[in-house]
Amino acid sequence: MTHKISIADALTGETIEREMTADELAIYEADTARRLKIYQAAEKANAEKAAIKAEVLAKLGLTAEEAQALGL
Repeated sequence: MTHKISIADALTGETIEREMTADELAIYEADTARRLKIYQAAEKANAEKAAIKAEVLAKLGLTAEEAQALGL
């Protein structure tokens, strides 16, 4: 799959589309990998937070619906 770059000239309205250079592609792939790691870390943190909340609710004897009604 080739990755393309679009360059728009606001003054003329002309748009140029070209393939990424090797350097641009390397930067794009590194940025994509970095964003994926950040996303995965956030997903893990959210799952851990949900598990802790479920554990606390269970200790309190509350259902998820009751906790939501209480604003927890």
